[in-house]
Amino acid sequence: MKSFGKRLRECREEKGLSQQKLANELSTSHSVIGRYERDEMIPSIDVAKKMASLLDTTVGYLLGEVEEGDTFKDPTMLQRLKDINHLDEEERRCVLFSLDAILRDAKTRRAYATK
Repeated sequence: MKSFGKRLRECREEKGLSQQKLANELSTSHSVIGRYERDEMIPSIDVAKKMASLLDTTVGYLLGEVEEGDTFKDPTMLQRLKDINHLDEEERRCVLFSLDAILRDAKTRRAYATK
């Protein structure tokens, strides 16, 4: 499992940010960012939230609670999930029911295509 520091570094590099640029955004120094990335320090929850927001990911991904970071790093996908979450219960149930059917169909097609 990747550490917080490794995940932070990956996300930072994927966004094309230097340690200095991220540090500037967080009102800290690049040496602090380096210490986070080397797992010598752990940020406060408030700093972790700011990092996640700047890096288009979640605190859960940075902490290793969620392995599928790509879903949460894609701002469009994350917005869709947020939109679904804000629907009322019946609308959300309908959307998820439809989504489940589409995913099941796609998985079935993929399974038959590889044979």
